[in-house]
Amino acid sequence: MEVKIGVQFAPRELTLESTLTPAEVEKTVTKALSSEDGVLSLEDEKGRRVLVPVGKLAYVEIAEQGARAVGFTAG
Repeated sequence: MEVKIGVQFAPRELTLESTLTPAEVEKTVTKALSSEDGVLSLEDEKGRRVLVPVGKLAYVEIAEQGARAVGFTAG
């Protein structure tokens, strides 16, 4: 599943592939936001951890990945 994190004053969003379900990611984000000086911590498929202070979060987009079309189409 793909998670995109917008960070205030950063020109690009953070994108990671997570093995968590959308519900688990939402629960993690909600828990981090419940603390004013908390930190959002998510781990990607390869075990790398992303830490973002909740005070700097602009948005979190949770999207299940669909199959990507690869190749050429006839038509």
